[in-house]
Amino acid sequence: MKLFRSRRFDASPRHRQIYSAYEIAYSIIDLLAAVLFIVGSVLFLDDATVKAGTWLFIIGSVFFAGRPAVRLARELHLAGLGDEGQHDTTEPGSASKRAGS
Repeated sequence: MKLFRSRRFDASPRHRQIYSAYEIAYSIIDLLAAVLFIVGSVLFLDDATVKAGTWLFIIGSVFFAGRPAVRLARELHLAGLGDEGQHDTTEPGSASKRAGS
């Protein structure tokens, strides 16, 4: 099983659906991490909120660590589907011909 194949996400409609769901999760994690770092940076401007800022930096770091975990989970999920869906992009009648044979 080879991971991170460049066109695996396009092997079938199911592959594209799963890829899109993981991309949304990846983007949300990325955005949350960035927001936590920005808010944490602002909190560092006042001595009274440094502790809260530190916690936001720690949580933001966990989110950034989650990014490669989401990518790896996506690749394992797509690899687990296999490549049998690649023939879905052929001529429209070919799927019904295969099902009948």
